[in-house]
Amino acid sequence: MKLTCSQSELNTNLSLVNRAVPSRPTHPVLGNVLLKADAENQRVSLTAFDLSLGLQTSFNANVEADGAIAIPAKLFNDIVSRLPEGDITLEDSLSEAESDADTESLSITLTSTSGQYKMRGMNSEDFPELPQIEDGMVVKLPVEALIEGLRGSLFATSADETKQVLTGVHLMVQEDSLEFAATDGHRLAVVETLNAKPTSEESQEDEEKPASEDTISSFELTVPARTLRELERMLGLSESSDTVALQFEVGQIIFQGGDHRLTSRTLEGQYPAYRQLIPGQFQRQVAIPRRQLLSAVERIAVLADQKNNIVKFDIDAQAQTIDLTVETQDVGSARESLSAQVTGESIEIAFNVKYLIDGLKALSTSDIQLQMNAANTPVILTPLGGLKMTYLIMPVQIRD
Repeated sequence: MKLTCSQSELNTNLSLVNRAVPSRPTHPVLGNVLLKADAENQRVSLTAFDLSLGLQTSFNANVEADGAIAIPAKLFNDIVSRLPEGDITLEDSLSEAESDADTESLSITLTSTSGQYKMRGMNSEDFPELPQIEDGMVVKLPVEALIEGLRGSLFATSADETKQVLTGVHLMVQEDSLEFAATDGHRLAVVETLNAKPTSEESQEDEEKPASEDTISSFELTVPARTLRELERMLGLSESSDTVALQFEVGQIIFQGGDHRLTSRTLEGQYPAYRQLIPGQFQRQVAIPRRQLLSAVERIAVLADQKNNIVKFDIDAQAQTIDLTVETQDVGSARESLSAQVTGESIEIAFNVKYLIDGLKALSTSDIQLQMNAANTPVILTPLGGLKMTYLIMPVQIRD
């Protein structure tokens, strides 16, 4: 194998796949990145796989000879990231080990403008193949819709591994919409992108199907948050007008976008019926500029501690104001007052500061709306205009 590529391109792609390398591999080869050089297509591919999450990317290079080798991921990344910009040449070599003439040892030599590095590698045949889906459904999804959905839902997933199904985002794909839902048991984020129009690749290729069947049936699955965070990074390398092919079967999902491929297991278990948690009507509504409320909550949260991470809202319908207060024993207290458009009766209600800030950051519009019934029932935050997003947060009981 012999190839020449740019340092910046190799570094970018290596950094992307390196995130799928396990910190404590169950098998030595999993601590490596698989490098393959294709002389016919003048392409180089990099693959990392921890047996659950797999990342693969490819890029153009000047390939003089085909070949493949598994290279220690951390060492490879540490070297390449520190090299100066310019061309890099990679060439593998096969030599007999001194201790045993029947044993062969692989190594690769990296040559740059600054010097030469030699690394021991492993046989590419020992590296496990990424899962393939032969008969699963394939749909194309808009990059922009995926990014919007992930930004509005990922933050609300649970970090508690004992509630495994809640550590992922529930994705529902329908003929003309995408829906993302995430909850950790204390709050719920739901994003619906109505302008997304996923289409089945299979239906487009099969011209013999009747027109009535030229659509995809709806489906839903739960994808680990870690997988979707890597997908979000991968999508950041694409144009917003691009599409990503999603292929899935029971237990497995694959995202293919341009030169990048991500494969992952899906989460087992029944996802909660989250739509039932959202109230159908509200007695009180508050409209307020988002940034103004977020800034006030972030300032006042400085005085909230870990034991009493609470901010109180005194919503005054007559004065059309919201008073925010924080009281922390042995530390101090704070109060801020904001103007708002209040509909319904006045109310005192309290929230977990972190959950409130997370939701306000995820809502992307200038103005938002808070809808509520009582001080102990779910509160809904929604953007006024723009993305169709619902953020449900449970109030905290106020103790006198």
